[in-house]
Amino acid sequence: MEAVFSYIIGLGAAVMMPIIFTILGVCIGVKFSKALGSGLKVGVGFVGLSVITGLLTSSLGPALNAVVDIYHLNLQVFDMGWPAAASVAYNTTVGAFIIPVCLGVNLVLLLLRCTRTVNIDLWNYWHFAFIGAVVYFLSDKAGWSFPVAWGFFAAIICYVITLALADLTAKRFQEFYPGMEGISIPQPFCQGFTPFAIVIGKLLDKIPGFEKLNIDAEGMKRKFGLFGEPLFLGVIIGIVIGCLACKNGQELVDNIPATLGLGIKMGAVMELIPRITTLFIEGLKPISDATRELIARKFGKDAELYIGMSPALVIGHPTTLIVSLLLMPLTLVLAVVLPGNQFLPLASLAGMFYVFVMILPYTRGNVLKSLIIGLVLMVIGLYFVTLMAGDFTSAAHSVAMVHPDDAAVQVPAGFDAGSLDFASSPFSTVIYVCIKYLKYIGAAVLTVGAVGILLWNRRMIKR
Repeated sequence: MEAVFSYIIGLGAAVMMPIIFTILGVCIGVKFSKALGSGLKVGVGFVGLSVITGLLTSSLGPALNAVVDIYHLNLQVFDMGWPAAASVAYNTTVGAFIIPVCLGVNLVLLLLRCTRTVNIDLWNYWHFAFIGAVVYFLSDKAGWSFPVAWGFFAAIICYVITLALADLTAKRFQEFYPGMEGISIPQPFCQGFTPFAIVIGKLLDKIPGFEKLNIDAEGMKRKFGLFGEPLFLGVIIGIVIGCLACKNGQELVDNIPATLGLGIKMGAVMELIPRITTLFIEGLKPISDATRELIARKFGKDAELYIGMSPALVIGHPTTLIVSLLLMPLTLVLAVVLPGNQFLPLASLAGMFYVFVMILPYTRGNVLKSLIIGLVLMVIGLYFVTLMAGDFTSAAHSVAMVHPDDAAVQVPAGFDAGSLDFASSPFSTVIYVCIKYLKYIGAAVLTVGAVGILLWNRRMIKR
């Protein structure tokens, strides 16, 4: 099973999306050529996004590493990035079976009318496998009975809560992002921040005069012209980071071409991501329209079914790009000044865009409000990563012993392992804390909470 699903995951979204969309499209009555064309556009979108993300990582990574060396920003928890978290997730019994188990759970919940989302975002199933793997290793290390069962319990709890929140937030998501009709986001890293976005947003609205600061990316363009464009902001922030990566004035002069080049590359990232994400919308529209028409014919016009997709579809929103790029250097500063934090994010910073996918629908794209919420979440997330670092490190060492050639899970000597990707998510941390420190009581609390939100979601669906 591990070999089969590792092969499927290894094909990647760019290869599997044309296959999945073609099969899905034909099943719901779309012509073969149209369904294949939709899948190919989505597949090409993933290829383009991967290229641009790679450009961001390869360009920004050396500069940030130089900043760390110059200012001696060394902390105890080493940023392994999402590849390490995914390797730990999939190289366990939990990870090997996570796709069929979660798809089975999804089917049962659909039949029970506890969800409307069909989660085909297979590549992000590693998020569920990750918390399952961490719980599996910690329960095995503690000598608990049935550690695999504990791991699957954690993964399934995370999965059902995410599905319910994907349903409950789908309308707001679809209203905010154009072209996303019939789509929901069942990714726990994004959905875990939704409650914080709602609560913090309401608190900010209570501040007298704050509503006057309501300015979105389009408002910035109108107010500041070129200086409010994401392209220009990307260039400026890239140049500033390039300057900070120089030890002295002479090195700054010598590195002017490299610094200007970094600025242009950051501007390119800000400009190209929105253009690439339009491919996702073009590819999704025929499948989404056909799905809604089929459901309306079979179950009535009020019935709905959502296709659960990757948040990569919408990370090209201008507010997401602006706030993410601003938050990258600010997160480094937070990591150094926060007392008790031991995690220094570097490899994970490229995933900053995904933090805001479900925040923006609740801030209406307000740049300042989104940035404040992002800062609060990064403070919380850094402590969450520090809290889980010990068991994440143990899990990485255990996987490294079985797969010594897997470079992704090799933890540098003298460091613990951490990752901002999902290790900082409230879902993973709550599940981790409940099981590790409360065991059966924690499991009971998680079960009651998951069942409660499913019943609430079922009531909303019936209504």
